[in-house]
Amino acid sequence: MTSGSGVVGRWGPPVLLVAALVVVWEVYVRLTGLDPIVLPSPSRVVGSLWDAREIAAGHLVPTLVEALTGCAVSVVLATLTAIALDRWRPVRRAVEPVLVTSQTIPIVAIAPLFVIWFGFGLLPKVVIVVLVTFFPVTVALLDGFGRVDPEATTLLRSLGATSRQTFRSLRWPSALPSLFTGLRISVVYAVIGAIFGEYVGATSGLGIWMKLSQNSFRTDLVFGAILLTAIVSFALYLGVGVAERFVVPWSPPIRARANARATAGRPASPGA
Repeated sequence: MTSGSGVVGRWGPPVLLVAALVVVWEVYVRLTGLDPIVLPSPSRVVGSLWDAREIAAGHLVPTLVEALTGCAVSVVLATLTAIALDRWRPVRRAVEPVLVTSQTIPIVAIAPLFVIWFGFGLLPKVVIVVLVTFFPVTVALLDGFGRVDPEATTLLRSLGATSRQTFRSLRWPSALPSLFTGLRISVVYAVIGAIFGEYVGATSGLGIWMKLSQNSFRTDLVFGAILLTAIVSFALYLGVGVAERFVVPWSPPIRARANARATAGRPASPGA
């Protein structure tokens, strides 16, 4: 079995499922003769998106900037917070309940306030993205720190390693796979958060384009913007996976996939 067969085995089922759903959608719309305002066909959505490709690109760029900027700020703040909470346990006991409680605040209620406070520019969207992506990264890192082998920590301390050296040589590398797990979740949330912020109030971006298209009864363009959102989110998700393979190639999930590919590419023994 070749590596190409492994790729097909991994991505074949979801691709076939999506293709089947698109075909069913297309056939249903054509057979029922639904008004495109109610539900456009996939072919109409793709065609309209292609016709409006320059407008779509103009709205896509601000959304990407907001999502990536907010996610970058969130990762920095979450990393610093997780390190502080891991090193000072009394602080963690005080702050962790506040972090959990913060996730119960509905963004839909406070997002309009950010527009009032910060205007229609980049800042309110970045703040919303930080709010929706901060928690997953922080929790993932704290979980990674908690998974460090106690025996390895004891061994380093017995060799005279300081707390800072133990953190740099053991705790931080051990937590990196968990960081990327949280980051994969956060990049998807970042795009959604940016679009929601634009939907509340913006001059450009996929969110405001959705709203304007909806107000103009261009349901096909609304679905086109949704399609772009899905593509961008999936691309960022894959990008984080690629970065993980370069940064932490020794992580258990990556090593397991590499071993599986190597096993799949190994020829069968004569006696098999």
